[in-house]
Amino acid sequence: MIKAVHKLLIIAIATLLMAAQIAVAGPILDKVLKTKTLVAAYSPGWPPIAYLDENNQLIGFDVDVGREIAKRLGVKLETVTVSWEFIEAGRWGGRWDIAVGSMTPTLPRSKVLDFPGVYWYTPSSFAVHADNKTIQTLADLQGKKIGVCGGCSTEDYMKGILRFAIDGGAPVSFSVRTNQLRSYDSEGAYLDDLKLGDGVRLDAVLSNLPTLIEAAKNQPLRIINPPAFFEPLAIAVDKGDPEFTARISQIIRDMHADGTLSALSKKWFDGQDLTKPQ
Repeated sequence: MIKAVHKLLIIAIATLLMAAQIAVAGPILDKVLKTKTLVAAYSPGWPPIAYLDENNQLIGFDVDVGREIAKRLGVKLETVTVSWEFIEAGRWGGRWDIAVGSMTPTLPRSKVLDFPGVYWYTPSSFAVHADNKTIQTLADLQGKKIGVCGGCSTEDYMKGILRFAIDGGAPVSFSVRTNQLRSYDSEGAYLDDLKLGDGVRLDAVLSNLPTLIEAAKNQPLRIINPPAFFEPLAIAVDKGDPEFTARISQIIRDMHADGTLSALSKKWFDGQDLTKPQ
C-alpha cells in the first residue's frame, strides 16, 4: 500500500512538473507550437537575401533560413512582408513571431528587440557608377553624395554612430564622412538613382556586398575595395519571451554546427561561406 501511494505521488509530481513546463513555455513559443506556424516578417527588395521573384514569390537566403528554423521547431513557415521601420521598432504585438531579416544587432535596437543569434556576416561596401573614373579608394569618397538605406546600419555608419550590441561589440572605423548623405526607403531606390549616371543624383551608394554584387549583374556599377566595415547579422525577436529566444538561439547554434548555414550561404552567395566572422 505504501509503495502504491508512493508511486501515485511520483506520478502526480511528474504530471505537475510537466504542466509547469508547459505553463512557462512563454507566450510566443506557446503560440507557435500550438498553431504549428511560425510567422516570420520580411522586408523584401534585397536580392539575393529576400526578394520577390518573377512569380511574386518571396525567395532568398533569409527565406531559406526561416524555413529551416520552422522545420526544426516542427512547424510550418508563414511569411509576411513588412516595412523595415516597423520590424526594427520592436513591440510587434504578436503580429509576427520572428524577423529573419539580416538585422544588424545595434545598441539602440537591443533596447526593444532580442537577438537569439548571429547567423551570417557581411562586408558593407561602397559602389559608384561604372562611368566614374575619379573614385578609386575610400579616401576619394569624402564629402560625396552618398545614398544609403534609411534606418539601416549603413546610415548609422555614415553618421558615425554604428555600435554593435553583440558579437563582441567590435568598434567600427568611420573612414568616410560627408554632409551630402541621402537616405532612402529601399535598396532599389538608391540603386535606381545611381543608375541615372555618374553624379546625376548620387556619387556612390553604401550597401551590403552581396546585394551590390547581385545588382552589378544588371546595372553599370563598380564596387570600391576594400569594404567599409564588416557586420554581424542576426535573427530578431520581440522582447518578453526568454524561452522562445533560447529555443531559437539553440537552433541557430545547431545550424552553424551541422553546416546548414554554410550550405545556404554558398547556395545564395555565389559559393561564398559568409557564416563566419571576417
